[in-house]
Amino acid sequence: MNPSSTSIRSRRFLLALSLGVLAACSDSGSDKPAPAAANAPPGGSTLEAAKAAGKIRIGYANEAPFAYMDSKEAKVTGESVEIARVVLERMGIGEVEGVLTEFGSLIPGLQAKRFDIIAAGMYVTPERCQQVAFSDPTYGVGQSFLVKQGNPKNLHSYEDVVKNPDARLGVVVGAIEAEYASKSNVPPGQVVVFPDAVSALSGVQAGRADAYAATALTVNDLMGKTSAGSDLEKAEPFKDPVIDGKDVRGYGAYAFRADDKAFAEAFNAELAKFVGTEEHQKLVAPFGFTPQELPKGVTAAQLCAGQ
Repeated sequence: MNPSSTSIRSRRFLLALSLGVLAACSDSGSDKPAPAAANAPPGGSTLEAAKAAGKIRIGYANEAPFAYMDSKEAKVTGESVEIARVVLERMGIGEVEGVLTEFGSLIPGLQAKRFDIIAAGMYVTPERCQQVAFSDPTYGVGQSFLVKQGNPKNLHSYEDVVKNPDARLGVVVGAIEAEYASKSNVPPGQVVVFPDAVSALSGVQAGRADAYAATALTVNDLMGKTSAGSDLEKAEPFKDPVIDGKDVRGYGAYAFRADDKAFAEAFNAELAKFVGTEEHQKLVAPFGFTPQELPKGVTAAQLCAGQ
């Protein structure tokens, strides 16, 4: 559970009212390269430039609890963002600027240097590993469906969608759930693609989709922070998809440009000292993360290799 246009930002602004999130203009991004990268001396690295500038841009997709705009604090927050702030501070980079980007445009935006890190809880997959350099994961989590109250079409797995030709499954553009649907043999005609989680939630409410597939944490957060509780629910029980003979559990991490591997390695070294500590657990608890979501030694190298 990946370059924003004026229409996307406008729609996000309107829909965010129900979630209490407001994408401030300073965090809505631009098509300009990240300042740190742009100011790098000839032959200098992104990390050196970021340290010299004291700040860096991160790309995020406004998906709680991983990365989203907190209207009360007027800043980007979430599990991925707050961990990044701690790690980057320890690396000598004190300021983080968010660039709001549709999930499916995060990797292209990173490659185009609109920002220097993707901090959006992005799953590490072998396909994405061919495009970007990942840190080790900060969490591992299973899947879930958001459905209407009573789950009228009795959808508790991707297989249930396949069995019911009238069922429509909502996914976010570029998110891993579209791949899960495809590999679970959900017909393309039964898949409805939304630009973001807020749109997907509204789509289920309006009947454009019968279920929205996302991480269990995303569904929990949507249910806890919106007014959707009166007409939507989390599909329970739920069976995670089996892909290529393996039970699916997604692992989220930070992504860097392929030519910024030195930056990724330096970030990863500090990340390893932090994830799993009491300080880390206290930091992410408000976003719904518990010890059950710890990556438990799983590495990016293993995930990139398809293990």
